[in-house]
Order: sequence, then structure tokens, then C-alpha cells
Amino acid sequence: MASFVKETQVKLPRPTRVKNKTPAPVQITAEQLLREARERQESQILPPQQNITDSAELSDYKLNRRKEFEDRIRRPGQPIQVWLNYARWEESQKDYARARSVWERALRKDYKNHELETFWTEPSRYQETERARDIYKRFVLSHPKPSSYMQYAEFEVKGGEVARARDVYELAVTNLGYEEEILVAFAEFEERCNEVERARVIYKSGLDRVGRGEELYRKFVAFEKQYGDKEGIDDVIVGKRRFEYEEQVRKKPLNYDAWFDYIRLEEEEASLGDKERVREVYERAIGNVPPANEKRYWRRYIYLWVNYALYEEIESEDVERARQVYRECLKLVPHASFSFAKIWLLAAQFEIRQLNLTAARKILGNAIGKAPNKDKIFKKYIEIELQLGEIDRCRRLYERYLVWSPEKCYVWCKYAEFEKSLEETERARGIFELAVSQPALDLPEVVWKAYIDFEISQGEVERTRALYERLLERTKHYKVWVSFAKFEAGEQEEDASERKRECIRRPREVFERAYMYYKDVTPELKEERATLLEDWLNMEVSFGMLGDVSIVESKLSKKLKKRKAIIGEDGSVEYVEYTYYLYPEELQTSTHKILEAAYRWKKQKVDAL
Repeated sequence: MASFVKETQVKLPRPTRVKNKTPAPVQITAEQLLREARERQESQILPPQQNITDSAELSDYKLNRRKEFEDRIRRPGQPIQVWLNYARWEESQKDYARARSVWERALRKDYKNHELETFWTEPSRYQETERARDIYKRFVLSHPKPSSYMQYAEFEVKGGEVARARDVYELAVTNLGYEEEILVAFAEFEERCNEVERARVIYKSGLDRVGRGEELYRKFVAFEKQYGDKEGIDDVIVGKRRFEYEEQVRKKPLNYDAWFDYIRLEEEEASLGDKERVREVYERAIGNVPPANEKRYWRRYIYLWVNYALYEEIESEDVERARQVYRECLKLVPHASFSFAKIWLLAAQFEIRQLNLTAARKILGNAIGKAPNKDKIFKKYIEIELQLGEIDRCRRLYERYLVWSPEKCYVWCKYAEFEKSLEETERARGIFELAVSQPALDLPEVVWKAYIDFEISQGEVERTRALYERLLERTKHYKVWVSFAKFEAGEQEEDASERKRECIRRPREVFERAYMYYKDVTPELKEERATLLEDWLNMEVSFGMLGDVSIVESKLSKKLKKRKAIIGEDGSVEYVEYTYYLYPEELQTSTHKILEAAYRWKKQKVDAL
């Protein structure tokens, strides 16, 4: 029984699992499926072949066909192919008026349909040129895109209307702008008409305005290879580089490096009589002012102005333009926040080259008043006046400089050096005295050294010695002691032994004073004391037979290497080795004797291992 049931059991197909349950992007209704099936069926059923014998039957046939077409186009959602079939059937019956009527009705129903417009232009096949032209005019108005204008122009070309075709292309450029597709078609049209220069102008003007224009550029290169020369091909390459720079500065107008490259290209290509393109790029570049009044944003930008002014002066030889560039730049820079000494100096030097010293001095005077950082301006201004031989002006500038920055040792030294070069010894000495009396100096050792060197150069031994003593009242640095001792030792004479002994005695006294200072007053400065003794020992050696190294050797220290534990933040211990100076007076203490004994014991233990 079980086997019977198994044999008679009906096996149903397994249900199909739906894997993707998301709705389709385009929904199709049941009504649409039925309508498409009916249209497909109607298109496959061909009407029976009918033999028409008289005009009455022909009229009935036409009436029935028109009734079928009218019924079909009245149905909602009919495709545009029904209208096309209707119009073509009327054309096949040689009834062009009815065919035009169908086209008109179809266009009123869907005036933006490109396919309808295209088929409607076919009256041109029936010598209805003006009607076709009117249709094309309406066509490009309702479909303003390159393909529409190109089709219109091709229609005129086929009719032999070259001038009208050119007008169509020009109209397309006017209405659509410099579209690459239109420009290529326009240039190829002129090329077919043997208008080589016209085609070249179209390519160049297009490349000046189209962004990348890859197709346009490729066509232009092929065009120049066929019709042009090496110069023409070079122009194409330059044009391509120009487009690339235009694209860069369009995307990032504050990319000043791109502007510099662009300007360099234009300067290389500019002819002697054509400078306007270079000026145009310069003007566009300087129009991109940095967004913030911070000097770091302006450092690169300011060189656009500098190059612009130099270009106008040197390349264009237009002095007034160069002067105007400098003026506008100086107006633009926010001097209250920062300034650029370079632009002030370049503007002044420009006026000097024009032999206009009054204007140059006025610019430099304004610079001193407005620029926060006046060092470069003062230095150059003084250099200019010195070259012109204006001594009094140089003095006044130094005085103004020192009023503005009395702490700058460089200025004091330069001022004194200036007076010394004029053999104004007392003036130079007075300047040095004013300098060393200042309450605050940025590098006082520079002024003191310059003052001492000045007195030495004048042979003023006593004045120099007095300066060293005054300097030691302010600082007891070991370098001052050593310099003083060397000065005293420098007065030796080869043929006067008494004088030589005196010159040995004096530096020895200086070293002795220094040694006692470090020993009694600052005993913690052991390393400086050791350095001083080394210099003293070297000097005694240099005295030869008159020197006495034993004086120094009894004072020398012992150098001991020690290790010091340094504990890091993570608790790790690191040992650092350093030098420890042990002087003779310290060796006499019991503590040091114990340490020395411990050190010897440790050394012996290590040697035994």
C-alpha cells in the first residue's frame, strides 16, 4: 500500500527562492505589458495584399489607412515611431502637404524630440530648401547643442551654401560658447574649404579659451604638421603649456609658483612689439593678494611685483610704468604689520638709475619711517650716501640709526669705523665711549674688543691698559684675563732684555691676579681656572729661557674621571662620566687623602682581577 501511494504521489516543483527583493529601478505595469504585446502582434500581422483597380478603391484605401493611424496616435502612451510611420506613409503616397501636417502635429506634441526634428528636415529632398532651412533654424533653437548646429551646417554645405554654413558655425560659437566639438567641426569645415588661415585662427582662438581641449589640441597639431612649419608647431606647444597654466591658476589662484611659470612662458614668447599679454598676466597675478596680513603669506607674492617692475624697466624700457609698479606695490603692503626692505631698496635704486636722487632719498626716508625692520634700509642708505661722498648725511643717518636702536653694537662699531676711516680719531673714540656707557647692549664684548683694537691700532698702550682694567671691573671672564695678558706680552723687544723682562713680568702679574680671583672668589669655577692655567703655562713656555713653568706647574690641577648616576623618569639608572678637577690645596685635606687612598685600593683590586 505504501509503495502504491509513493508511485501515485504527484511531485510538485520546488518553489523558487527570490534572492533580490528590492524594487526594480523602472516599474512596468500590467497595462503596459499588454499594450506592448498588442503592438508587437499588430506589427507582425501584415494586411492582406489588395489590388486596387480604380480611384474609388484607392480613396477608400487611403481613408482606411489614415483612420488606422489616427486611431493609433490617439491611444495614450504611443511611441514616437507611430508618428514617424504615419508621416512616411503620407510621403509614400506623394501627399507632402499631409506629411508636413503630421510632422507639425507630432512636434506640437513633443517639440523637444530630436528624432522628429531630424526627420522633419527631409523636405529638402523634395527641393523644399527654404522650408528645410526654416526647420533647421527652429531645430537649433529648440535643441541648442553642438550636434544640432553641426547638422544644420552640413545641410548648408550639401546645398553648396558655404557662406551660410560658416554663418551657422559662427552662430553656434556665439550661442554655445567655445565648445570643443563645435570648434573642431568649424576648423575642419574651413580646412575642407581650403581656408587654412581661417582654420588656424579658429584653432588658436579655441585653444586660448577651452580648458584642456585634448581633442582640439590633437587636431591642431595634426593640422600644423600638414600645413604649418616648425614655428607653427612650436606655437602649438606653447599654446598647450599656456592652457595648462591657465588651468592651474584657475583652480588655485594663490599658487604663485604657477603664476611665475606662466609669466616666464609669456616673457619668453613675447616679441619686441607685443608686451600686452605679459602685462595682462602680471596684472592678473598681482591681483591675487594674500588673504591675511602675515608676512609668511606675502614673501612669495611680493616677488611678482619685483619681477613686474624689473620687466617694465629692463625688457619694456618703460620707466614710467616701472615707477608706477613700485608705487602701487608700496601702497599695497601693510607696513603697520610688516614690510619688505627689498622693495623699498629696489624702488630707491631704480630712482638712482634714473639720476633722480631726490626721489630715491624720499623713498628711503619713508622706508625708515614706515618699515618695522629698518636695519637693511639703514645699512643700504648709508652705503649709498657714502658712495656719493655725502659724509654729513652718513653721520646723520648713523645718529638716527642709534636713536632707533641704541643697543645694537654692530651700529656703534660701524659708526666708529666710519670715523676712523676719515682719520677722525677723537670722533671715533667718543663714539666708542658712548657705546660702552650704554646701559644695555646686545653684544657688549664686540664693542669692547673693537674699542681695545682701536686703541691698539693707535699705539695707545696706556689707554688700552686702562680699557682692560675698566672691562675687568664689569666682567672677570677668563678670556678677558688671557687677552689682557697677551696684550702685555706683546710689547717685548728682541734687543732690549730689560724691556723684555718687564713685558714678561706684566702678563705674569695679570695671570697671577686672575688665578687668585678664581681660587679665592670663585672656587667653584674649576674648569675656567684650569683653562686659565693652561694658557699661562703655554705663555711661560713661549718666553723661552726667561719663562718659568714651575710657577704654573705647582698650581695645576689633577684631572679625575668620575661617574655620576642619573635616574630617568621610568626609574632606569644611567651612568655619565665627567671630569673632576682636584687642585693642590684640596689635596691637603683629610677627606681627599681618604678618597685618594680608596681610589688606589680600588685600582689595585681591579688590576689584581
